[in-house]
Amino acid sequence: MSLNGINSNYQAYETNTVSGSDKKVSTKEISKTTAYSGVAATYEHASQSEGLVAAVNKKASNASIVAQLKADQETRMAQMQSLVTKMFSKQGITIGTADDMWKALAGGNFTADADTIAQAKEDISENGYWGVKQTSERIFSFAQALAGDDEEKMTKMKEAFEKGFKEATKTWGKELPDISQNTRDAVLKKFDDYFAGKNS
Repeated sequence: MSLNGINSNYQAYETNTVSGSDKKVSTKEISKTTAYSGVAATYEHASQSEGLVAAVNKKASNASIVAQLKADQETRMAQMQSLVTKMFSKQGITIGTADDMWKALAGGNFTADADTIAQAKEDISENGYWGVKQTSERIFSFAQALAGDDEEKMTKMKEAFEKGFKEATKTWGKELPDISQNTRDAVLKKFDDYFAGKNS
């Protein structure tokens, strides 16, 4: 899986051309990741993602933004999976795929040391990388970068996000944690605000 803590899988819903570029980018590159936000955390500070969001606001090259967001997401997901794999292996728990990792985390049959718990709490805090604010901004920024200023494509991005959230819930095996639900609500509000702005 992978954007923001789940995985780049807004679903292979359709392929969109990034504005100002001949490069094709699949919506699969967005992410289930969002829904998992706050389930586990990796350990870097948030300044990189804040810079990426700022780049969107400054109308930077959409293709460049997509590439940066994707690279950041892949790095952070690899860090998370490595951390969880090491934690689990110390407890005799084996995981194969990212889906296995999410299911094991959802099961709750593991322990974490005090430092890992403290870092996870920081990372899912209000200003943390996997917190609602930054996660929803990354997801929406990625959707904007893929769709450009095309309202029809943004509608498809919203639909793809909803589909990805449902798939993340299915992978998790039960209702996602509150932080994931709150992140979903924040992303949908950003879409609603975007469409309201277009109509006013």
